[in-house]
Amino acid sequence: MKTEFTLQEIDAIAEQLVKSVKNKTLCFFGEMGAGKTTLIKALVKRLGGIDYASSPTFGLVNEYHDGSDELLAYHFDFYRIETEAEALDLGFEDYTSSDAWIFIEWPEKITSLLPENSEKVHLRFIDENTRSVELNP
Repeated sequence: MKTEFTLQEIDAIAEQLVKSVKNKTLCFFGEMGAGKTTLIKALVKRLGGIDYASSPTFGLVNEYHDGSDELLAYHFDFYRIETEAEALDLGFEDYTSSDAWIFIEWPEKITSLLPENSEKVHLRFIDENTRSVELNP
């Protein structure tokens, strides 16, 4: 899957991603402002999340639930960590063993900790309103 989209089409891209992935661990690559958090917000909404998705930059992880208050997803933002040990200290491996969706921003900071079956989502900034997304390039 590789496509360009406008921010107004983000919900359709989220739906396409959900249908295209083979597992629930998604690693989001892209420069600051490429739309990683915006796409994750759309994914949480598409999956039936009742929580407002936001970047967990300072807390490192957010948890989202569905309409029946069941755990839906964990959202990690590793932008501010310095070492993989910090991810281990917060229990990253325990989170990835759950059945929940796992969304990881800045996965390049924890490369050796990523589950083998992780899906790679690359976002690129085209212009103010346009991005490209590529799954598992």
